[in-house]
Amino acid sequence: MNPADHSPANCPEQLCHNGACRQADLTALLRPDVRWLWEQIARRADQRGNTAMDKGTITLTTPGSSVQRAAVIGLLAKRPLPAGRTRRIDLERLTQTLQRHGPQLTPGAVAAHALGRPLASQAADKARLTARLTTLQHLRSRLARALPATAPLRPDGTGWDSLRRRGSLARLLQHPQPERLMSAAFAVLQHLPASARVDRRRLAHTATGNPHALDSGTELAALVLAEAATAQGDAGASVRDAWDRLGVDLDTFTGGLFTLGIHPIGWHIPPGQPGILIPWVLRRAAWPAPRHGEARWVFLTENPSVAAAALDTADSGVRLLCTVGTPSRTTLEAVARLAAAGWRIAVRADFDGGGLALVRAVLTTVPHARAWRMTASDYTASLHPTPFEPGVLDPDRLGSTPWDPSLPTVMRETGRPAYEEALIDDLLADLRRGSPPPDQPTHAGPTATRRS
Repeated sequence: MNPADHSPANCPEQLCHNGACRQADLTALLRPDVRWLWEQIARRADQRGNTAMDKGTITLTTPGSSVQRAAVIGLLAKRPLPAGRTRRIDLERLTQTLQRHGPQLTPGAVAAHALGRPLASQAADKARLTARLTTLQHLRSRLARALPATAPLRPDGTGWDSLRRRGSLARLLQHPQPERLMSAAFAVLQHLPASARVDRRRLAHTATGNPHALDSGTELAALVLAEAATAQGDAGASVRDAWDRLGVDLDTFTGGLFTLGIHPIGWHIPPGQPGILIPWVLRRAAWPAPRHGEARWVFLTENPSVAAAALDTADSGVRLLCTVGTPSRTTLEAVARLAAAGWRIAVRADFDGGGLALVRAVLTTVPHARAWRMTASDYTASLHPTPFEPGVLDPDRLGSTPWDPSLPTVMRETGRPAYEEALIDDLLADLRRGSPPPDQPTHAGPTATRRS
């Protein structure tokens, strides 16, 4: 920039600290050959958070240019400085020298004019950020202490660092009213049900006056779930499961489980007709035991395309459940009760990270369930020979496959997902037969703890 732009008459208010450039002549001090000095002083000012830089000392490194070194004769020394050396400078003495050009000049003021920006802004911003976080931390502590003794979730002081690591504090500070957002989050925590369950929209309305305040994607919902994950020590749950652990129903009418050939006790559906068990029903569903002499297998899949194909074979006694994606904990518990009633569960999904996680979740919840056509050879057979847009596997999301330990290795080597639709003819044959292939491995995992 032109030094004239930073003459006292043109100085923006925020550039100089306390108007230090008033009545000053900066012309000689802002020559290009002197800029190296002000750049180093400005850098230290930013680090120290000191806009004046008129006390103490500073270590400078001299430039290689003899012209630049000669330009500071009279400011830093009486004779030329050697090149590439470090030199400790007394800032008070430099200030006295500068005040020959202006009665209030400081090294920081001249450096600010030379660079055309206020100094120490980074340190000042950091100080303001620290102060804001401290205020929010104290507010959080007060709100936590004010929660009733019956509150099912009580965040404590140890959760603050966890919120920081999760990035929740950074998002909180980006909100236009972070204090109001935190207060609203604790209003939600205050109204969480202690024993019964509550619909998310009713909870949101009770706590905030807006039934959509906790909708997916809102900052309030994210903060409440972050507090829950911190208090409960579980950061890996899906959004639906995270709300479920808090006794909150996202929606008791959508989602759930598609059923074909197997229905809860008391349901009367014509043979071969499908049904949808909404979450409200699943939570209360009691299943009939198998009749004497009938096949005891119930198949579980994640893809509706398999369920749609199975409708054409439903008259043959097919028993199929479809999660239509990742199952909730409510769904898993309903499947566990189905197994407890005497049915055997065969489960499968897509060959990708989500599909393997689904199968693991079912096998963990139902100890004697069986992975259904989910071996490494089944994966290889499912790969499309010429995919138009081949997907890419995330190797970190595959996890282990206890039913066939070689499966993740083969999938990582190939690097592509494979889908249930590729085996549809084999799957339909299994459904008509009423049992998975006899050579499929049986899971023998730990017994899961189930809620009544």
